[in-house]
Amino acid sequence: MTDAPTPADTPHDLVGIGIGPVNLSLAALAQPLTDLDTVFYEQRPAFHWHPGLLIDGARVQVPFLADLVSLADPTSPWTFLNHLKSLDRLYPFYFAERTHIQRAEYDAYCRWVAGHLTGLHFRHQVDAVRWNAERALFEVDFTHLDAEGEAEALGRAHARNVVLGIGSEPYVPDPLRPLVDAPGVPVVHAADYLDHRAAFLTAGHVTVVGTGQSGAEIFLDLLRNRPAGRERLHWIGRSDAFAPMEYSKLGLEHFTPDHTRYFHALPEPVRDELLARQGHLHKAIDARTLADIHDELYDRTLHGGWPDTVMTPGVKVRTAGRIATTKVELHLDHVQQGTRSRLTTDAVVLATGYRDRPLDRLLAGLDPHLRRDNAKRPLVDEQFRLVLDPAVTGNVYVQNAERHTHGVGAPDLGLTAWRSATILNSLTGKETYPLPARTAFTTFGLEAQPRVPAARQPRTLTPLVEGR
Repeated sequence: MTDAPTPADTPHDLVGIGIGPVNLSLAALAQPLTDLDTVFYEQRPAFHWHPGLLIDGARVQVPFLADLVSLADPTSPWTFLNHLKSLDRLYPFYFAERTHIQRAEYDAYCRWVAGHLTGLHFRHQVDAVRWNAERALFEVDFTHLDAEGEAEALGRAHARNVVLGIGSEPYVPDPLRPLVDAPGVPVVHAADYLDHRAAFLTAGHVTVVGTGQSGAEIFLDLLRNRPAGRERLHWIGRSDAFAPMEYSKLGLEHFTPDHTRYFHALPEPVRDELLARQGHLHKAIDARTLADIHDELYDRTLHGGWPDTVMTPGVKVRTAGRIATTKVELHLDHVQQGTRSRLTTDAVVLATGYRDRPLDRLLAGLDPHLRRDNAKRPLVDEQFRLVLDPAVTGNVYVQNAERHTHGVGAPDLGLTAWRSATILNSLTGKETYPLPARTAFTTFGLEAQPRVPAARQPRTLTPLVEGR
């Protein structure tokens, strides 16, 4: 549900840029706050969450309680459980015993929320954000797009505060960039896999590049749907192994507010060094997916022989190019062996991950006011605000763009509701959403005494008196 934008000279309390899960969470938690005027802009025509990766059976890697609102307000009407209730699906879900739901179900839930909230404006492409010192307001320039994605009209909104939730974009490493525009050869990023799935199922030979979760899900989908004994699949990637993601209960405490606060307080060089060592927390593969791949491969040996698949970790693509107009040649280096090889293939899926969308274009008008770290990245304070010079009295909040300051949990769905609640508490200047004082059993730094919430202090026992 959307509303027509209010007149441009009427300032909003908050303008949100981007409507992905993080800003949709913020919009959902802001909805009952009647004193807060919020509006959100998104250039896409409607909400969709990674539509090219909604593969049958692929699951979200966090429990369903990591929805848009529950971990901040489980009584919200926008919980996943309330979505199920609206569809009379609570009992089927109860008996299904699914802690981790399918991606397609999470996408449907988010679209349900987006369809009921007001103040969401799709087909609005934000072009620039500036600070108007005379009015002490942000100016947000946008282009209204028509059904074909072409510019239809220009507009401007004014805001006391802005929140950026523009998400990430597909990343293609430089050696693979020449392949993307290769005519006649299906070479696509994993983000667009489902749009081209039919071509990959019928291609003579398919190569999947990337040993993360997306690469594993796509390899499994191709394996399940290509003929036994004639699979003709390669799966390669730079990682040393097809490794399982850290999923122990204490390991998952790296995705808590406690770890986020600990990480934010570390010196910049320590944060950078720590992030580089934490790939196993988020870049590896779900153990269930690895087991499904092995089961599928094993089942194909039932009558003797092995499936026609090659799975090789520790391989990087040095260069790549076309052969005529129907094939691709990948020049490969094996990192540990120091050996080289060539691979000719008919189709390539680039499961090479995502990168944060750069903020520089949007924030060019604020650049003189931005404070940056030694690597020229914007500084972000503990309340998810860009650090600006004192002349700017409004706030610019960021969502899922603060990994360098807040750590490995920045893009994790499990922290989405908590971060949105933190932003709303900051905006309202009060504890609109009470947040827990402690969220992990792990104490990440040396403290004289770990925090124990007062309400959970053990009660003093009354000694028993003999004879009673």
